[in-house]
Amino acid sequence: MSYPRADLFDDAAVRLDAVTLRYDSSGDILSGIDLVLKPGSFSFLTGASGAGKSSLLKLLYLAQPPSSGEVSLFGRPTSRLSRDQLSHLRQRIGVVFQEFRLLGHLTAYENAALPLRVLGRRESHYRADVEELLAWVGLGERMHKRPETLSGGEQQRVAIARAVVTQPDLLIADEPTGNVDPEMGARLMRLFTELNKRLGTTVIIATHDMGLVRQVEAPVYRILNGLLVKEEPASGETARRRSDAAAKRAVAT
Repeated sequence: MSYPRADLFDDAAVRLDAVTLRYDSSGDILSGIDLVLKPGSFSFLTGASGAGKSSLLKLLYLAQPPSSGEVSLFGRPTSRLSRDQLSHLRQRIGVVFQEFRLLGHLTAYENAALPLRVLGRRESHYRADVEELLAWVGLGERMHKRPETLSGGEQQRVAIARAVVTQPDLLIADEPTGNVDPEMGARLMRLFTELNKRLGTTVIIATHDMGLVRQVEAPVYRILNGLLVKEEPASGETARRRSDAAAKRAVAT
């Protein structure tokens, strides 16, 4: 495929300033979060189940406004934007949802191509690219099947194809390899890193799988008690010790 480079931004691709999120009077899910993701960066987001990973991602893909603080994307404070301007920003974001969110009446191919249809692209211009992408994620023989006939892992791969098909400037993935085997998980990670390295796509992946984290030398942001703690990239023995420590913490809790 021939892909144009993503825009070069004057500011951070993502900036959170003193962001707090609460859903009710029971307390803050996220508290005073500061985060800066530079254009073209690659990051992981981790934390125990229920720590707030998915809630933080919702802030980033504009599904949830913060209770306080400011979320800025591509140098634009989102609280100051109109509905149309927010819609335009969303077109620059690809999201891999943990629950897939495929449309049951569409085939795998049609689900993957849906963002391009929404943008008004002609099918004759994108058909070959979508078919190539689906073949790359192992769905070449299944692209004309509907979601109900696909396994969970196959549905996950359709969801990933849909998220990356527009070559977004920002890719947000929530447990993107949770339903696939390790070999396919490694293959999907190569897709994410290629988007990052070749197109300058800013990537943030939420995962509890420290084996996945070890595949890429990238910063890890961990949510602990509503706070965001940054851990520097690690590889080799350091990454293994980090993974072992995280596993022990999970058992302890």
